[in-house]
Amino acid sequence: MKNDLVLRAAKGESVERTPVWLMRQAGRILPEYRAVRSKLSGFKELVETPSLAAEVTIQPVDILGVDAAIIFSDILVIPDAMGLEYQMIPKKGPYFPETLKSETDLNRIHISDGSELKYVYDALSLTRKELNGRVPLIGFAGAPWTIFCYMIEGQGSKTFSNARKMLQSHESFSRKVLDMITESTINYLKLQIEAGAQMIQLFDSWAGILGVQTYRSFGISYIERIVNALQGTVPITVFSKGAHFSLEDLSKLKCQTIGLDWNTPPKFAREIVGNNFTLQGNLDPAVLYGNGKDIVNRTEQMLKSFGKNRHIANLGHGVYPDTDPEAVKLFIKTVKEFKHE
Repeated sequence: MKNDLVLRAAKGESVERTPVWLMRQAGRILPEYRAVRSKLSGFKELVETPSLAAEVTIQPVDILGVDAAIIFSDILVIPDAMGLEYQMIPKKGPYFPETLKSETDLNRIHISDGSELKYVYDALSLTRKELNGRVPLIGFAGAPWTIFCYMIEGQGSKTFSNARKMLQSHESFSRKVLDMITESTINYLKLQIEAGAQMIQLFDSWAGILGVQTYRSFGISYIERIVNALQGTVPITVFSKGAHFSLEDLSKLKCQTIGLDWNTPPKFAREIVGNNFTLQGNLDPAVLYGNGKDIVNRTEQMLKSFGKNRHIANLGHGVYPDTDPEAVKLFIKTVKEFKHE
């Protein structure tokens, strides 16, 4: 590897500087991405075309100068592979024509052995080859609770009340679905690693809408199964957005990195999880709407609060689509040039 800073930081090894990458860096803000996307029928065609997925995965490495690439894909390929098709509606987001409502609906889905997602592995292999060791390649999946939310709700929601209701009113059914998602995800991630992913991130985007005990039971317990199944392969990051209340539980996982959203103070997190984990994050994405001086100051404050070691700089969530690429470049430049005292 010409640049293995992210991997070394995840393993707790010393680094010359803090490494940096961004969630949702592959696409969204770059005109070069939009140029590729405009030639296609939509988002799903891009995800399912390995050569183009590889192209837009590498764009941020070339254009923004990040220290890692993350494969261009979507967390909802898992329900798709399990037999529950989704659509990506422009300006509205994901939509499932059919949702899971009862035990009889289990006949319509299956545990994926991962074979349905060959296009993701082909994209990973092609990207890894074209990167030629410049930076590490990150694979990812949605955590079971977040995937469950979409399979029950059928679309995005502020509360996912139908999914939360299902946990309480039909626990046995809910656990069967979560079991199927978990096994499918394990199969999927193992094949991602075989195809060339050098690090894995689990996104639990809707962790924060559950209470402590509910998230422990229906969220973290299934993440733990995935992490344990991948032990000894590649470094694993768990990002449970909004779940600062569960940091103590998350610190019992056998992952290497815990992602923080921008509402979680780094010192608060470090006091809870200890020094055996790398922390990732956590600049508020909205800071990148500010002027250059503010971006530099806030980025430097973030870096100081995390300290030199066991930190991977990132935003506290995915970069917003209307963010100026020049603001992103300034954030990355500031991280790269920062000298810890």
